[in-house]
Amino acid sequence: MTTSERPAPPLSPTLFADPHCGDRPQPVRVLGGKWTAMVLRCLEDGRARRFTELRVPLHMVTAKVLTETLRTMERDGLLTRTVHDENPPRVEYALTALGRSLLAPLDTACAWARTHASAVTEAREHYDTAASPVA
Repeated sequence: MTTSERPAPPLSPTLFADPHCGDRPQPVRVLGGKWTAMVLRCLEDGRARRFTELRVPLHMVTAKVLTETLRTMERDGLLTRTVHDENPPRVEYALTALGRSLLAPLDTACAWARTHASAVTEAREHYDTAASPVA
């Protein structure tokens, strides 16, 4: 049995439970939208994943939004969607070479966000307290 034939280990539901990340949106987003970077992380091991597998660590994303994100990523050439002729049908998603090329810049952006998270939070708090409502 080759590596590609072995079942992929399951994705952890705590994959994105980073203690350095709060519940606020992160300052850096990747091409495609809010959830693209997280989908890239779910697929970075090179294994194809089913929609239900992706939902485990991405439990905070609705099925509709995840579907839209996957479609956008497919359209942008970041991943492939493979439909297997089985009953029931099986659909798998995997990164393309273009999608994999985003992993190194994503690592850099994540490192920057971790390093500067407190400064970003402080700037947001300052802005929120200084901003006056527009009449």
